[in-house]
Amino acid sequence: MTSTAQANAHRIAIAGASGRMGRMLIEAVQNADDAVLAGALDIVGSPALGSDAAAFLGQNSGVKITSDLREGLKDAKYLIDFTRPEGTMAHLRVCRELGVNLVIGTTGFSDEQKAEIEDAARDIAIMMAPNMSVGVNVVLKLLAQAAKALKEGYDIEIIEAHHRHKVDAPSGTALKMGEVVAEAIGRDLKTCAVYGREGITGERDPSTIGFATVRGGDIVGDHTVLFAGTGERIEITHKSSSRATYAQGSLRAVRFLAHQPHGLFGMDDVLGLA
Repeated sequence: MTSTAQANAHRIAIAGASGRMGRMLIEAVQNADDAVLAGALDIVGSPALGSDAAAFLGQNSGVKITSDLREGLKDAKYLIDFTRPEGTMAHLRVCRELGVNLVIGTTGFSDEQKAEIEDAARDIAIMMAPNMSVGVNVVLKLLAQAAKALKEGYDIEIIEAHHRHKVDAPSGTALKMGEVVAEAIGRDLKTCAVYGREGITGERDPSTIGFATVRGGDIVGDHTVLFAGTGERIEITHKSSSRATYAQGSLRAVRFLAHQPHGLFGMDDVLGLA
């Protein structure tokens, strides 16, 4: 990258820099023509603290991994965060203070945390989505159409599978799929969702939306929405084979936020699907 291009590049910091997703994001930034790594954050006690953020690639980025939020964000215009809710909320507050825009891929937020994120968007631009994959967000649009056509006479079940290290269930993507389907058929997911079944449950309530969760191995992320009717079933499925799709979607989000002074956005806004 030339000095002129570097001066005009999107200056991006990465949270969770030594994790699987953090490293994928760093690699994507390092390979992007219009982005430069400007900061790398990790938790206190991480063995990666003090090391070069791109060392795992055999590269010298000149950016040291730090647990000091202000130090890690001082040169950044954007932070991409795929960590955990408590970490993201701490990052959010410093980003708001410093004027750093935020791309949030973290899931599992409480209603109170979501409200705080929405409030912060009055001052900075935030893109928050449970899944940054372009394909997943296209699937969400397909689900809304399918649900409207299949709302009578079809039982709806959502099945998701992820790696053994994932800490929340159902996945944020599965919940988003449920929200999209519920809204399309005029239901409230909070009152109609069934999260797992065990024992003598009785016949299935046709007004419910069921969730099933699988955890194991290194599964990146599989999601299926099943519409089961009499004599037929329709399955809409998305399978991720690499986290690279999430990293590329995050960079698209950064490019979108470059034109937003503030506000809270989703991937449908980024992709022009809203």
